[in-house]
Amino acid sequence: MFKNLAANESLTQEENIQIYLDEATNICKRLEKTDLQKLNICQYQYTADAAVNELGLDDALIHRLVEDYVIQVLNSYSFFSEYLKKLQEEKANKKKLDFTSLRELAHKNLGVARNLRIKDGEVLLNELMTQEDLGYLQECLLALQACTVRLKPRCAYDTLKNIEAQK
Repeated sequence: MFKNLAANESLTQEENIQIYLDEATNICKRLEKTDLQKLNICQYQYTADAAVNELGLDDALIHRLVEDYVIQVLNSYSFFSEYLKKLQEEKANKKKLDFTSLRELAHKNLGVARNLRIKDGEVLLNELMTQEDLGYLQECLLALQACTVRLKPRCAYDTLKNIEAQK
């Protein structure tokens, strides 16, 4: 999704972050017109209040943990994509599909989303764990990345830049 969206050196960091946020928002809106409509992810806005109240942690710590979640999900994206590609190859070769790796990674990220009360991430990761339609799973993965960028745009921007720099 964002791999072709290189930072424009003539723009400020804030302007580049806004471009990423706008792209993520547009993707969520577009995907909401697909089978993902039933998930109601486009209108979701995260607040740390539930996590602060239920976990008994301070607001600053929750926001730091949410940033860690953003980094974790965005770093996991390439693995999710790799697993989906492998599943598509298995399907093309008429082999039995093995969802184990995909579901294990989704489960790992799902626990964090649940703990932090990140509802859109929770819904999408649950879909990645339970569904088998590969096209639908690809849409869920794209939505997960977009929702993660929307959650903490600056952190997402920095993480995506770091991922791109490591290539």
